[in-house]
Amino acid sequence: MRDAASRGRERRPRGDDLERKIMGVPARFMRPRIVLVVVTFVLVAFGLLMIYSASSIKAQSSQGDAAYYLKRQLLFVLVGLAGAVLLARTDYHVWYKKALRIIWVVTLALLALTALMGIGSHGATRWISIGPINLQPSEFAKITIVLTGANLCESYFDDGAIDFRQFLINGAIGVGIPLVLVLAQPDKGSTLIAAATLLVMLYLSGVSGKTILLILGICLAAFFVYSMKDEYSRKRFLTSLDPWSDPYGDGYQLIQGFYAFGTGGLFGVGIGMSKQKYSYLPEAHNDFIFAIIGEECGLVGCLAVIAAFVIFVYAGIQICKYAPDLAGRLIACGCTSLIAIQFFVNVLGVIGITPLTGKPLPFLSYGGSSIISCLMLVGLIVSVSRSSVLPETVNERRRRQMSVAAESATDVGRVMTRSEAMATPLPQVRDTVGRQGSSRDGLRLVDDAGPTASRGTGRGRIDLGDRPADRLRPQGGPRVRGGRDDRRGSGSGRR
Repeated sequence: MRDAASRGRERRPRGDDLERKIMGVPARFMRPRIVLVVVTFVLVAFGLLMIYSASSIKAQSSQGDAAYYLKRQLLFVLVGLAGAVLLARTDYHVWYKKALRIIWVVTLALLALTALMGIGSHGATRWISIGPINLQPSEFAKITIVLTGANLCESYFDDGAIDFRQFLINGAIGVGIPLVLVLAQPDKGSTLIAAATLLVMLYLSGVSGKTILLILGICLAAFFVYSMKDEYSRKRFLTSLDPWSDPYGDGYQLIQGFYAFGTGGLFGVGIGMSKQKYSYLPEAHNDFIFAIIGEECGLVGCLAVIAAFVIFVYAGIQICKYAPDLAGRLIACGCTSLIAIQFFVNVLGVIGITPLTGKPLPFLSYGGSSIISCLMLVGLIVSVSRSSVLPETVNERRRRQMSVAAESATDVGRVMTRSEAMATPLPQVRDTVGRQGSSRDGLRLVDDAGPTASRGTGRGRIDLGDRPADRLRPQGGPRVRGGRDDRRGSGSGRR
């Protein structure tokens, strides 16, 4: 048996790894992961198609190449995929624990650099120029805020490593400073999205719904007051209420978006057949790409995009559900909520329900910072999914604690290892012995006391025979041979 165990160890250099490869990943983990990746791939591919369609006229007239924006977006997608793969293949504990301080300092430096040397329009400085690329640090600051929020919530709600006072202080520094720098650009849209994501994470951590609603109400009131003080933001708010009050000024973009939706109808005019992209609709390939989707793909196409994002959110929630710890749940839920909230903020603004924020549509709008940050968020969600484990049941715990005892005299008192137990051959059925005629009639008492016990005084055990059928039949009854009743000479076989 020990030789067999040795051979088993040679065949299984890593028993746990081999078992994992054989058993595979449970469906409850793999299914949402696959759904998340597939939906992301579909959205990115459809976004590339719509970016080419929406930007071809502008690119041809301004750059001399109809595929100019498509090529740049492809480059951004490749960079985002590289970042997503790096995040997905690395344990998420590294990002929100060990590397968090470095990430936070880099984010703060980029936001400060944006405030000092940033470029932008309408009084906002949101981008920094790095060679031929304009980087928007606020898009990556949202990732840092999610990681920082997960670290703080785990330290306070789960580990109890800090008290409430320290939780507030750390939150004001770790989360408050980046939010203030983003709001100072000003980038109210990113601030609103990040703050809403933090509220979702707090609710998941165990904060009551009433408290969340109270904080939400205070934040919305403060946000409204702050927006009304800014003339540009105030015009956007008033325009969303009545865009026709200034159809050739502040309401022009929103009205052209309405024309695009109205032209598309139910099934759209067809991919590439939009008329609004001929310099009628500003930012057709960026903030208002959803209007081009409505024109070229119709209501059916818009509903399909919304359904894709709903499936994305469902997959993210399932991954959050099976996360191994609170931080994993918060990261998965935070990243999913961040993308979902930004999606609905953009869509509601384009159709005129809420004021325009200038935030791109995740995965679909043109923009390097947007697509890279969105793919990185997906990488973090996949990292949480890769670390998910099944909850251990009572039976699994007992089975893990069980061991197989050795049989040889030299192995008395030694417990077999798991690899040796797996290499042990299965027991053979003893019915073949009975077929050779070695069964005994009746039961026999045998001595089991050892050589030092005297006859008649030692303990005994009953020999039940080689075949179970021998002890189920009364003496003189029909015999069993080969598993069948031998009734020859006994009539019906019954007494």
